[in-house]
Amino acid sequence: MAGIIIYQKPTCSTCRQVLQLVKESGKPFTAVNYYEQPFTKSQLMSLFKKAGLSPKDALRTKEDIYKELELAKTSHSDGELIDLMIAHPDLLQRPLVEKGDAAMLARPAETVKAML
Repeated sequence: MAGIIIYQKPTCSTCRQVLQLVKESGKPFTAVNYYEQPFTKSQLMSLFKKAGLSPKDALRTKEDIYKELELAKTSHSDGELIDLMIAHPDLLQRPLVEKGDAAMLARPAETVKAML
């Protein structure tokens, strides 16, 4: 896979910044709205492995759903956290960017330049 895949939420300002940086680079890319095309468990596990992230590293702790599920007060396995992220995409930090065998959480947006 030669191109870059950006897993994003179109209303996210950081996602829009990453998209703009990649567009300006002239590199081929695909943008995937993971709210419309949800992750599979194996896909998310693979992305985390490529990025060197644990599911806990990729949790959005300021979201209402994080508080509603009381995730700060409970303990979950990596698999359980991934299941929750798939069921509640707002729990997932974004954007995730993948290129071949590499992936990253592009926060702040400028970090995507390392992949370009």
